[in-house]
Amino acid sequence: MNIAEKQEQVLEELSLFPDWTERYEYVIGLGKKLPPMSDALKTPEHLIKGCQSQVWLDASCCEGHIHYVADSDSLITKGMIALFVRVLDGETPDAILTADMEFIDRTGLKDHLAPTRANALSLMATQMKQRALTFASIPS
Repeated sequence: MNIAEKQEQVLEELSLFPDWTERYEYVIGLGKKLPPMSDALKTPEHLIKGCQSQVWLDASCCEGHIHYVADSDSLITKGMIALFVRVLDGETPDAILTADMEFIDRTGLKDHLAPTRANALSLMATQMKQRALTFASIPS
């Protein structure tokens, strides 16, 4: 599946839940399923600055594909970063850099979050693309 197809899958899954409480529970569940992030990576250089909660993000590149690990001290924020990891993990730097991340607007999450949490979604997408940019010029 490419990034756009994964985004559509996320949107379809969210549409199965008629009310926002259920959607939040689903997003929180995604966060709980994230692989654990090593405490050694929970450093200031891995922290996404500007988020209300602490959100850590790291990326590595193996055979031309980027792999993300992330964590947060907030369940809903961890779920939000899990959405991005699900969509972008395992993709090439070029695919990530050219991906339209506006799908997150189509989830409706921004409309039902406090402004500071909604802003965190944009920061997360930007940071994931910036991590991809560091690998874009490295030959696989």
